[in-house]
Amino acid sequence: MPKVELHLHLVGAASLDTVLTLAGNHPDGPVPTDENELREFYAFTDFRHFIEVYGKVNDLVTTGEDVTTLVVGLARDAARSNVRYAEVTVSATSHLRVGIAPDELTEALERGRAAAKADHGVELAWIFDVPGLCDQDFGLTSADYATKYRPDGTVGFGLGGFEADAPRAAFKDAFARARDAGLHCVPHAGETTPSSEIWAALTHLHAERIGHGVSAVDDPDLLKHLADHGIPLEVCPTSNLRTGVISQLSTHPLPRLLDAGVAVTLSTDDPGMFHTDLDHEYVLCAEEFGLGTSDLAAIALAGVDASFAPDETKSAIRAEIATL
Repeated sequence: MPKVELHLHLVGAASLDTVLTLAGNHPDGPVPTDENELREFYAFTDFRHFIEVYGKVNDLVTTGEDVTTLVVGLARDAARSNVRYAEVTVSATSHLRVGIAPDELTEALERGRAAAKADHGVELAWIFDVPGLCDQDFGLTSADYATKYRPDGTVGFGLGGFEADAPRAAFKDAFARARDAGLHCVPHAGETTPSSEIWAALTHLHAERIGHGVSAVDDPDLLKHLADHGIPLEVCPTSNLRTGVISQLSTHPLPRLLDAGVAVTLSTDDPGMFHTDLDHEYVLCAEEFGLGTSDLAAIALAGVDASFAPDETKSAIRAEIATL
């Protein structure tokens, strides 16, 4: 089945082989250069530990060439799951912080995007996110890059990182700047925090989609609001399990979100770190939640509808799904 993916982080999508190659360029660094040790490195104890590991892998990416390698590798792996279009979250300031110049980063992303389409048939778009409080200015540095440099394919502005340390409302000025520049607003919220942070993302950041949003299941008023206003959630079951957001897949709120009429899209989040792909997420929904073929097709269509892809791209993917 052709698919779109809307919640996919550039660094976290890197395959084990790619990370091992990057780690080999920094043999004295904290990231293992042995595959088995790297797999153990990716055994996360909790969400904060995951953020720490992610940061260490991010610091291996020190050149524009490294960025292009990540982009092309992501497209190669996405194509194996028949992904036609993906919106990729890039923490630009994390790359700038390690010494990649803004122009170099922009050129690297555009070069990788062109190769992704030409070599793997995957159309990529960019969401530039605020990596929590790493910017120390509540996202204004991230917004400056996204609006000033704006690589081809830029569609949105997001907010990630450890939620408990970064209340969504504190980033309203950065989101206002991005929104004024015509970018869509797609913050994470309600992944590791209560539903109040989802409300904050909607109220203060004018979120059009919510990354994760699984704590919405605890708030009937919020569920109704999401359903009535057609605000989609980017749900990543394996990610939630691997980072300790849920203790077992059988308790995942995805079925209850669907029952409440909320638009649910499926994504992998950080497939390289979580040892998953988008095909696996769909199979998981069939095996764990009992979703049938029509249910899975509806989720795939919800992803198309929730995307910021060009109309012709949406129409082509919808037509493919309709023939199944």
